[in-house]
Amino acid sequence: MSSPSVDPVHLPLSALLRDIADRPAPTLSIGELMESFGPRAMGALLLVFGLICTLPLPPGSTTVFGAPLLLLAPQLLLGSGAPWLPARLRARTLQRAQLRKALPGPLRWLERAEALSRPRLIFLFGPVGVRMMGLVCTVLALVLILPIPLGNMLPGAAVSVLALALVQRDGLLALAGYALAALSAGVLMLAFDIIVHAAGQLIGALSAA
Repeated sequence: MSSPSVDPVHLPLSALLRDIADRPAPTLSIGELMESFGPRAMGALLLVFGLICTLPLPPGSTTVFGAPLLLLAPQLLLGSGAPWLPARLRARTLQRAQLRKALPGPLRWLERAEALSRPRLIFLFGPVGVRMMGLVCTVLALVLILPIPLGNMLPGAAVSVLALALVQRDGLLALAGYALAALSAGVLMLAFDIIVHAAGQLIGALSAA
């Protein structure tokens, strides 16, 4: 539950995340995290899991952390304002010590973005615009759950920027998120083309041997 001294509605998301990480309980469940975010839970959860996916994690980690994104983003696409996660996932816990260790870098980025962000280009957050965000985040989540070496950073960053844009109602951030999503697609297509070309050359060389 939220600390009684903290207003989850008006507190900047970076400050709320810092408060959540600094609470004395050693663990934090995903369900408690959802409750702490209050009415901003949909965008905030997308942001948190997107930020986690930008970190240099061991192979296969983004498959785990991308799974909640794959559950949340389609809900945004379908127009749901409040997030739903299955009870088993809500009950999963995070170690606060690990959160405190991992958060400083992402929080510095988030604090700078919040300082520059403000509501603008609000028309991008109408029903069609929000569903478009949900569609793009769903595609990015599908990429994130694939075991692609170093393939998590750009898609994770794109989800994070789009999620922050949703929380802040900042259309300029949303456009930056769409640009990052397009860049992610371009890089992945280029990498796929290089891999296919290299595989073709290898097969040709083995056939000629």
